[in-house]
Amino acid sequence: MTVLVSGGADSTCAWHLLRELGYRVSALHVDHGLRGAESDEDARFCRDQLGAEVVDGRGGRTEDELRAIRYSFATDRLRATGHTASDQVETILYRLVSSGRATGIKAAREDGVVRPLLPLWRHETEAYCRAHDLPVRVDSTNAETARGLIRSQILPLLRKLHPAADENLLRALEQRPTMPTALGELLASDIGSKRLDLGDGVQLVREYDKAWLERGPVALEGPVRWGGWTIESEVEGLKVRGWRPGDRLAGRRKKIQDVFVDAKIPRSEREAWPLVVRGDEVLAVPGVVDHPQVKAQRVSS
Repeated sequence: MTVLVSGGADSTCAWHLLRELGYRVSALHVDHGLRGAESDEDARFCRDQLGAEVVDGRGGRTEDELRAIRYSFATDRLRATGHTASDQVETILYRLVSSGRATGIKAAREDGVVRPLLPLWRHETEAYCRAHDLPVRVDSTNAETARGLIRSQILPLLRKLHPAADENLLRALEQRPTMPTALGELLASDIGSKRLDLGDGVQLVREYDKAWLERGPVALEGPVRWGGWTIESEVEGLKVRGWRPGDRLAGRRKKIQDVFVDAKIPRSEREAWPLVVRGDEVLAVPGVVDHPQVKAQRVSS
């Protein structure tokens, strides 16, 4: 296992603790060269104190670019970082403010990077280093980053509001919605019409600011019970489904919505009303538009 080390307490703790637990551990320091002589000292410290291989990671400007560079090295092996629960809390706050989503750091990334210290807090890694007489480096530019602002100014204020602010923010991950992305996107907008297959023959339909559940198309092979109707036909290739915006009668320009209006079908009942279709063509609307080869009978629901 290779630990990505910066020289700080978190990564130094991860490097030392994993060795103490019996893992075969090496260290890797990615030198971004952002702080001149201080960066040189960090690289020298990691090489001399942790036995780290030092690689040139210059070229990045944003935090995302720098992170991508760091994770581009040693991809042929398992890599570990020193991220802690404190980093997790800072990430939750940052992403909540920047994107409106309470998401955090993954314990294991898809590219083979793991975060074994996520259950620990930063003060615990610092205490570990002191207890084992491990020297550490402090990045003087930390306070200038977005994470540094959260750490030095925002979190202290939140702790004044409630002493368990950090722990409570972590709970946001336990309670975050697990709604599928497609479902969230469908419900998030009230523009136009969309439908989503939920499986088991059920679809979620949204038309502007209204949404309803609808059974998927059912092959009209033998009697089909749909709501308060029993529908039969000997014609092959027919199906029964609910109304969809834009549906028109086969061979005509008239919209099914207008058919409902003319027949004084209440708006609240239209989404559940059965249609008999062949492909996209509506052949029959039981109780409203008959078809000689379709038999529809109203039954008690």
